Amino acid sequence: MSRIDAHHHVWRPAAAPSPSPNARPQRRVHAWLDEPGMASMRRDFTLDDLAPLALAAGIDRTILVQVLPDTDETEDFLTLASTAGTVAGVVGWVDLTSDHLPHTLEALRAAPGGELLVGTRHLVQDERDPRWLSRPDVQRGLRLVARANLAYDLLVRPHQLPAAINAVRELPELTFVLDHLSKPPIAAGELQPWASLIRELATRPNVFCKLSGMVTEADLHHWNVAALRPYADVVLDAFGPERVMFGSDWPVCLLAASYEEVVGAAEALTAGLSDAERCHVFGTTAERAYRLDERPRRGRAEGGRAAGAAR
Repeated sequence: MSRIDAHHHVWRPAAAPSPSPNARPQRRVHAWLDEPGMASMRRDFTLDDLAPLALAAGIDRTILVQVLPDTDETEDFLTLASTAGTVAGVVGWVDLTSDHLPHTLEALRAAPGGELLVGTRHLVQDERDPRWLSRPDVQRGLRLVARANLAYDLLVRPHQLPAAINAVRELPELTFVLDHLSKPPIAAGELQPWASLIRELATRPNVFCKLSGMVTEADLHHWNVAALRPYADVVLDAFGPERVMFGSDWPVCLLAASYEEVVGAAEALTAGLSDAERCHVFGTTAERAYRLDERPRRGRAEGGRAAGAAR
């Protein structure tokens, strides 16, 4: 079985020192890394760094997800993915409210690596309007994403789930992928109203969910699998394993756990599933949601060579 990490990032902060100034991805300002507690993240994280970790965990394909609201970053990620055989797809950023969105999507598809664009995402979690996803201009943009045969990653917090539920209901033609379980309050041990909203969202068949981002919503220094289990169980029960996919959220996960620990936690949380169900979570769900069977597929060995050359 091909094992897929359906959610990770790379970045090279503008202020971080590097012996390789021309490496990809390009250097960019990451203002969010100036927030308290993010000092350990203010350095380069590249595919070279991820490759041995993924290999050791038996992961042979990945989905690279946008970090910044910047189409230049998306173009950069597509170019990077085209030279790294382990990256099966890129979830990029586009301005959903722009009148030029059709042209932007066409340009990304025509760019180097454009065939690896599998979805788009906006940092909805940072929007002050909890109903942002219900805005007419946003929904117009989401319809264009659907017409482009792309998925849309939902990055929302629990208070934004009602708008997400509305968007999913209004756009049955679009495949949605919920990131990080919508960031439930794991550290506080609270399930409601998050669990009820997740179950309502899951009633729509065009929504998938990533089993990702849990360790950083738990107590960063004292989390354990038992603390994560109630939230994983809600998602697995509501969506079913055939609509749940594993994602590491590397390198953000390093605030709380190593890559190996995150993979191990996901394996422990799914240990009660059948072999076929675990195949969904660690592979075939991501293939279906992102239509990876329609994209170029390259092997782990090729990816290792390409990642090393990109440095």
